This record gives sequence, C-alpha cells and structure tokens, in this order.
Amino acid sequence: MLPSAHSLAPLWLCAALAGMQACAPLPPAAFNSAAAPATPQNYQWLNRVTWGANSHTARQLEQQGQATWLLQQLQPRDAVLPEPAREAVRSMTISQTSLTDLVLKMEQQRKDSDALKDDTEKKSAQQAYQQELNRLARESATRHLLRALYSPAQVQEQMTWFWLNHFNVHLYKHNLRALLGDYENSALRPHALGRFRDLLGAVTYHPAMLRYLDNDQNAAGRINENFARELMELHTLGVDGGYTQKDVQELARVLTGVGVNMNTGNPNLRKELNRLYVRRGVFEFNPQRHDMAPKTLLGNPVTGEGLAEVDAALDTLARHPSTARFVSRKLATYWLSDNPPQALIDRMAATWKATDGQIAKVLETLFTAPEFVNAPPTKFKDPVRYVVSSVRLAYDDKVILNVGPMLNWINRMGEPLYGRQTPDGYPMVASGWDSAGQLTTRFEIAKAIGSGSAGLFKTDGPQPTEKPAFPQLANALYYQAIQGSLSPATRAALDQANSPQEWNTFLLAAPESMRR
Repeated sequence: MLPSAHSLAPLWLCAALAGMQACAPLPPAAFNSAAAPATPQNYQWLNRVTWGANSHTARQLEQQGQATWLLQQLQPRDAVLPEPAREAVRSMTISQTSLTDLVLKMEQQRKDSDALKDDTEKKSAQQAYQQELNRLARESATRHLLRALYSPAQVQEQMTWFWLNHFNVHLYKHNLRALLGDYENSALRPHALGRFRDLLGAVTYHPAMLRYLDNDQNAAGRINENFARELMELHTLGVDGGYTQKDVQELARVLTGVGVNMNTGNPNLRKELNRLYVRRGVFEFNPQRHDMAPKTLLGNPVTGEGLAEVDAALDTLARHPSTARFVSRKLATYWLSDNPPQALIDRMAATWKATDGQIAKVLETLFTAPEFVNAPPTKFKDPVRYVVSSVRLAYDDKVILNVGPMLNWINRMGEPLYGRQTPDGYPMVASGWDSAGQLTTRFEIAKAIGSGSAGLFKTDGPQPTEKPAFPQLANALYYQAIQGSLSPATRAALDQANSPQEWNTFLLAAPESMRR
C-alpha cells in the first residue's frame, strides 16, 4: 500500500533538499578531551564517525570526551558484541570452520554432484550445492550487519566496509560465496586500521581476490592482466597514478603462478623448483607457472626470484606517493564530503608518507581536522549507511533477531553486500544514491522501522517470537541533540504527525536523516 500524500510530506521535503550540498552550517565545535554533552554538534560529529549515532554511543562520548573516545576507536581492543549478537555469530558455519576445510568440503560437494549420472539426481545435488553457497554468503552478510549495528569498534567496522568496497569482490563468481567470510574476517578486518601494506598483502594473497580477478589463471606464456590492472588502477596508484600499460604487463608477469589450489594434494614440480613452491591453505604459489625472467616495474628492476617478487612489487605500490594521495582522497570522500578539501587530502597524504601508510594515523589526521570537526552534515548516506544508522537510532543497543529485512532493503536500493559485479566498488557520492526512486524506498523503510512492523524481531526458528513495541525516537537524545539540528520544515512536519509511529516515520524520512 502506497503512503498517503499527507504522510509523504517529509519525503517531498527530503527530495527537494536531496541535491543540495549546503545545509545551514553549524557553529564551530572544539575537539578536546573534556566530557562531551549530547549537543547537536557532538551528535553530528558522532553521527559521522559511527555507523550512526544512538543513545548508547552518545553516552559513551559524553563520559569519555572526544579525544579518549576517538583514541579507543582508532586502537580498538576486545570489541565484544552484546551476547545475543555474539551467540548468533558464534553459531555460524563460517565461525566454526576454517577456510581450508570449508572450501575443500564445498569443492568435494561440487565434484560429487557433477559426477552423478542420473540427470534428476545431478540437478538436485547441484541445487543443494548452490543453496549451501547462498547460505554461507548470507551468514557473512548477517555477521557484517550485526557487527555494524552493535560492535563498540565502530570506526573499525566502517573501515572494514570501506576496504570491502575498495577491494571489491563479487559473490556470484566461482565459489566466492564460501570465501567471503574469511576474506572479510581474515584479510580485511584485522588490517582495517593497520598498515596499508599489510592490508594490501593480505588481500593480494587471499583466494577470494585471486579468483575474482582471475589471477588463478595467470601463468607464464598465458598472461592474464586483470588483477595487475586493478591492483594499480583501483587498489593503489589510481587511474592517473603515473603507470603505463607496460607496467601493467610487467606486474602481471610478477603475479604469474600466484593462485589457488582447491585440491588436497600439491602439484608435481620439477625438482629444482620445489624450494620455491608455497602452499598456505588453499593459497598457492606454483613456480612452474611463474615467469622467472627479469622485469621492470615503475622504473625499478625486479629480479626473477619467485614469490618474493610479489612482495617487492607490493612494497613499491604501497609506498608510492600516488597511492598516498589516491587512498587519502577516497577516505576523505567516504568520511566527509563528495568534494573534500585538497589541503586536507594533502595533510592526510603527508601523514601516510610519514607513518608508512598507518591507516589509523591517516584517519586521526582526518577526524581531528577543523574541516572535519566543523563540517556541516552534508554527506549523503549510501543505502547501507541509511539502513544501519536508522536501525541503530531506532533500537539503540537492543539486539534485533532478524537482519533479513535489512538485507532486503539494502538489496532493493541496489547496494547488496558483496553484490557489486565490477571491481570498482559502489559509488561513494550522492549522485549514485539520491534518485527519487531511492527516496521513495527510504520512506517505506522509515515507515517499516518507525511503526515497528519491519520484522526485525521476527525469528524463523522454534524460539518464541518477540513482538516489540515500535521504537521510541522521541527520547532524551532527540530533545538534547537531534531536535536542535532540524530545519523548521522538518519540525513542522513532525508537528503534523498523527501518531507516535507516524512521528517516527517522519523523523527517519527527514532530509537530516539522509545525511551525516
């Protein structure tokens, strides 16, 4: 059922303001270590550095002050989820099974189904194989959202999403659905705030990336440039980073033999190559498929020495000035503005060079910059952020029992987790997400959350289904910090609400709720 014209009032307001970048600027806010009361300024700063401000994080900020709170975010330790969310993650197959065991099991299931002679049995077995892959991918997505909603390490969780998008893989290629959980949990999250070079190495050697960009097909005499090209264009230097087609070809040669082995045994090698063979789980470096001839990358000679060539190449790419500028700009675009100030990007890049690419230090430069601290809330939320921030605001630290509605909303708005087919990742600017269709869908989501009918507490299993009341958004946080940041038009719309549920809907659909 479509909403009435009256109930769509905030949506029209939202649509009218969607293309505007200039909301009313806030007074400058000081960045200090003193206690930070829930004010509109502090709320908006918190809203920018978390997946979405809520009462729980506002209290934390108030107790600790910005400096202490931010330090804990940039150096997270023991980020424990609330027990219901932790138990949900703990019970998942991806939490209980190693990548190697999981991949080999799924590979055997695939082989067994393909070997069946009876067509009906084969079809049924192949469907079961696909369904299990889908279930594993859903586990990964569910874990991702539970951490986004409830992890106390909010900056780390956002950076995990950022790197997941930066080093994008697509779930429906090969058997990637079985690899996603480990890719996110082992390659991305542990390095999300660490040294970029370590992150780059973890991604480069992970089977998910090697399969997605076809490097498992890259061999001497049969060069595949896909991974080498994206490694330079999207992951490090940027399209204008100063490399040539010849550099792409040379990097592809460096990467020959770097791939995946989904069998239990190792390949037969010439005796003189055995010492160069590397197998770590399902990752494999096969020297028999590697181009051992000398290469030249970005003007630097690369001696033919097997897998060590790859590490040398990654060192060069991670420490290149173009990488510092490219990734710093992308970070500022994600966290602050579609058009971040060049001076701020230059300072972030300088921090990058001074710290050998320590991501937390680069973010500290960003988060404490006057351009960030005093920025008005003009950054348009992408679909994932809109959904996560809305649920965080609505239900605070009350753990939802079913992320299915959230996954469906994100899918409807075109930003499913692991669903971007191309390696460039989802757009991070408003033009990718602020269409009228998007805003209509957001209003429907706001209505579902605001009225309590979204099904976030409806479970599929045998346990009793809880029927929570609709969220109470007209709470202390609203009156202390949110109300003062709303425009007269939004306040007028809220005044016209005919019920608390409608009031919730109007607030979640307001233009201010679309931005951070």
